Amino acid sequence: MHVFIKKIIDLVLYSNLWIAVCAAAMVAQTQFVLTGVIKFNPLLGLVFFSTLFLYAIHRIIGIRKVKDFLEIERFAVISTFKSHITIYAVLAAIGGLYTFLQLQFDLQLLLILPALISLGYVLPIFGNQKRLRDFDQIKIILIAVVWSLITVVMVVIDEGFSYFFDKKNGSYLFLTIERFCFIFAITLPFDIRDLKVDRATNVKTIPAKIGVQKSIYWAIFLIFVALVCSIFSNMILNNESGILVGQILFYLLVPVLIYQTKKSKHDYFFSGLMDGTMLFSLLFILFFTELFS
Repeated sequence: MHVFIKKIIDLVLYSNLWIAVCAAAMVAQTQFVLTGVIKFNPLLGLVFFSTLFLYAIHRIIGIRKVKDFLEIERFAVISTFKSHITIYAVLAAIGGLYTFLQLQFDLQLLLILPALISLGYVLPIFGNQKRLRDFDQIKIILIAVVWSLITVVMVVIDEGFSYFFDKKNGSYLFLTIERFCFIFAITLPFDIRDLKVDRATNVKTIPAKIGVQKSIYWAIFLIFVALVCSIFSNMILNNESGILVGQILFYLLVPVLIYQTKKSKHDYFFSGLMDGTMLFSLLFILFFTELFS
């Protein structure tokens, strides 16, 4: 039974299904914070499929660059199921194209920039077979920027609001900063996990520059900034108290998880729990909204 459960967990995590669900949850959270409703619309579907596709391509290409580290469990699992991941990438590409074509034309245009950044992040299109993620310190900034654009800015526009000229545009800005800080904070632990691999591939990440302990402190500080921005955005939107309480309690929990980074070695903590915070954030909001209603 233990072996069977482990295979199921590996399938969910390393098929990239988990991170795709978490990405869609970020879109759903923004929808709910803005309108009080979750819509299973083309944008949410596109984020799910495109995340599944991009992470699959990232796994396929990335495994070539870490061939000296296949003794690490997650790399061994990914290498074993490389053909499966390729199939998922093809299916996700089809789903992504279909949902993209369902979007309004203005959203399609706005998606060009984050799409190009995302492809540059996973494809070795630069000199010496480099990807954007292989340039020092830049990968974590790109991740936070792209996720903020797609899971906040795009949702605001998709819901029919004007990001810059709406009377509540201040809330949209706070939501964007909140999302940027949150994604940045939960990505830092992955750079701590990958220190050994990044050194071998000559990528100097933030933890490599300032150390593990300072990186953890920075991540916790960014969560505090995200919390403050969340409070301001909810005040401007005049949201139900359940949303605010859910976000406050969630942001008080995340630093506890981040602080465990230096103690945690198993990838389930990172790919499961840290990535999972994106989904847990939505669940906290939904639970406390229901509790306070």
